[in-house]
Amino acid sequence: MGFFSRLFKGPQIDMEKSAANAKKMRELFNQAVKDGDSYKIIFGYTEDVSRFNYGFVHGSKTKIGNLIVGWNEASQTIVVVPTVPDLSGRGEPTYYPRPEILKAYRNKYPTDAFIIYPDRKGYIGINAYDWLEDEKLYVYVSQDRELAEFTDFFINRYATK
Repeated sequence: MGFFSRLFKGPQIDMEKSAANAKKMRELFNQAVKDGDSYKIIFGYTEDVSRFNYGFVHGSKTKIGNLIVGWNEASQTIVVVPTVPDLSGRGEPTYYPRPEILKAYRNKYPTDAFIIYPDRKGYIGINAYDWLEDEKLYVYVSQDRELAEFTDFFINRYATK
């Protein structure tokens, strides 16, 4: 494979490492959330760290907060569990049941984010991608299929019109 074909192909995903991180995410989520197995999960991050207690993020100076985001289609609930990039710890979950939120929509600018306003006092913006390279800031996990399922759920069954 030549230099340019490697350059444009992009980095390869380590599927073994991704699967191990997905398993750790599931364990942390299930520790935090009652009936955790009834939720599908993805990794996300937020730049709105003031909504959560990130004091345990190893003295990180970043404004990025790592999240394990779960959704349950039957109850139309999204649950957000803060974590750290190495998945060594988690915070307390925050629940966003669809009937109790003020507004939810997908924001395309300046970043592609899922925005939830639980009330008039604040919001959470959830950013999610298939995977991000910087393992000091983000959990390394491949989640293309899961992200497509979450996007479909959010847009078609959760977002307000």
